[in-house]
Amino acid sequence: MAQPRTDWPQRIREIEARVTALEQRLADPATAQKPGELAKVGKELSELRPVLDAGDAYRQVLKAISDNQEMARDADPELSALALAELPELEAKRDQLVEDIRRLLIPKDPTDERDAILEIRAGTGGEEAALFAADLFRMYSRYAEAKRWKIEPLSMSETGSGGFKEIIVGISGKEVFGRLKHERGVHRVQRVPATESAGRIHTSTVTVAILPEAEEVDITINPADLRIDVFRAGGPGGQSVNTTDSAVRVTHIPSGVVVSCQDEKSQHKNKAKALKVLRSRLLEAELERQANERASDRRAQVGTGDRSEKIRTYNYPQNRVTDHRAGITLHQLDRVMEGGVDELLDGVASFMIGEREKLLAGEGSAA
Repeated sequence: MAQPRTDWPQRIREIEARVTALEQRLADPATAQKPGELAKVGKELSELRPVLDAGDAYRQVLKAISDNQEMARDADPELSALALAELPELEAKRDQLVEDIRRLLIPKDPTDERDAILEIRAGTGGEEAALFAADLFRMYSRYAEAKRWKIEPLSMSETGSGGFKEIIVGISGKEVFGRLKHERGVHRVQRVPATESAGRIHTSTVTVAILPEAEEVDITINPADLRIDVFRAGGPGGQSVNTTDSAVRVTHIPSGVVVSCQDEKSQHKNKAKALKVLRSRLLEAELERQANERASDRRAQVGTGDRSEKIRTYNYPQNRVTDHRAGITLHQLDRVMEGGVDELLDGVASFMIGEREKLLAGEGSAA
């Protein structure tokens, strides 16, 4: 059975002391006169209380297990059998609480609560890759609908058969980036294309990027560093979408990052959307630079999120989806493609937490 880090009781005692101090500050009339301070204290308390609740529940379950083990040795066979029958359920609850404590004690990534920008691009495989890009977009859209997230199209390049060479959307809601951040990478599909007369299975790839949405305070862009070009928007096959130069291409000269948007008929709206995507890409680059400076070797151990990494395979003939990082295989591809990705996301998140916990333990021992 997995166990939380050995120092977790001490960590919870420290959190209990912190909660007591915060509650005292909350009761202080001076704090009530400072709305900003009041909100800050309240937010920290709401983040810490789940840790205490999980710790209390864990201790209660351990006591219940100990009590049942004692009763299982009772001379009364009926009482002994009853105690033994309850043990599996208590042990399962204990194991779940262990996972909860592991997750809660990992330092939270401040970007997890942010909205996100989702970028999906067809890779190798031509038209089949573009069609699968559309399938992935539909999968994430269905999932977003179930989570009551809002999707805003930012840029898309369609193909004549209903696929996407590229599609970029903004997704807003509760902890969007934290939920989707591990989806970045190469997604591989194995299936028989509709155009394949011989029934042969083809392998194609699609790349997915998830960027935390940047705020004005995160990234300052000097207008002098931008080159903005306008051009006439085009649709599938090069057909004209409108007769004015409404499409916008923004180039960030220092970094070489280029973003194009042509979905809106208004040049002003396309420019605003392009700058939104540009700011998020620059933030991602800055976060990656900081991560490299801190521990490039450790970052490699937990996965870099590099787009060249094959993270998942979708095998249609076998109705199977496999996540190669966490070693998860589900024979429910049809359900997954309809947006039922929670089991995959939970499994990958748990795996990543375990990897990060190992690194944090290593950092502690090294210290």
